[in-house]
Amino acid sequence: MTFQASDLKGNQFLDLLNDNNNIIELFYVKGGSWLKTFGHSNSLCVCTTRDITNHAPIGKYRLKFFPREEFKCPCGLYPIESRCYILHECGRFKGYWNPRSDSLSHFVMFLETNLSVFTFSDALV
Repeated sequence: MTFQASDLKGNQFLDLLNDNNNIIELFYVKGGSWLKTFGHSNSLCVCTTRDITNHAPIGKYRLKFFPREEFKCPCGLYPIESRCYILHECGRFKGYWNPRSDSLSHFVMFLETNLSVFTFSDALV
């Protein structure tokens, strides 16, 4: 319950809306309301969780934990690959993220369309 207080979950947390336009509550008791969206795909659930918590294995992560490795966006247009840049500007992915439609279902469609969006590019080899 303490975590649900917005001032304690951190400013890097991505708030997404459910079908009733309410901010989703990220709990897992009894399957949680948001976990049901991923019943068909563990990898999609992991990717979404990493991105919501801003712990996705992208350039910003590399900069923090592996500062000697490359952390710029592979598109070559931005110095640090970040969640914000990926969702709002990077042209590497089909269907830019639409911040006016910040629903969980829309986010899942974005991830399903762009399977490699929040993964290390060298992890796909």
